[in-house]
Amino acid sequence: MPNSSLNEIDIRILNRLQANARLTNVELSEQIHLSQSPCLRRVRNLESSGVIKGYVALVNQNAVGLPVSVFVNVRLEKQVEQALEVFEDAVHQWPEVMECYLMTGDSDYLLRVVASDLATYERFLMDKLTKVPSVASINSSFALKQVTYKTALPIIS
Repeated sequence: MPNSSLNEIDIRILNRLQANARLTNVELSEQIHLSQSPCLRRVRNLESSGVIKGYVALVNQNAVGLPVSVFVNVRLEKQVEQALEVFEDAVHQWPEVMECYLMTGDSDYLLRVVASDLATYERFLMDKLTKVPSVASINSSFALKQVTYKTALPIIS
């Protein structure tokens, strides 16, 4: 369901659920001023069409002992399909990698990695990332402070 097929009610539902996915259908229907049955039907439609991918609890990384965030630029020796697939398959196996993007520009991939400390990141780097065939270079940048963090997309009509 592309954004063009979302109407104002769908957008209100999405914005409310992005702010609090634990809302009951009763609470959600009251907040968007729609009766319960049509509200539930719309939510189910947004789920089945893939607009709503799932529901999660957002965990504070500092509270669980993972205060270090590292942004890692990775360049491969060759940008051939097999090398890309091998790298991406490896990344899927690593729980430390929170995000991974195939990029344009100087690096092929940008990763966001979390760790408990510098030694843990070094072990990740040496035991995992450098072991992937075709990795040509790795450039790590350490985040000093998280200025803003959002999970809610700015959906507007």
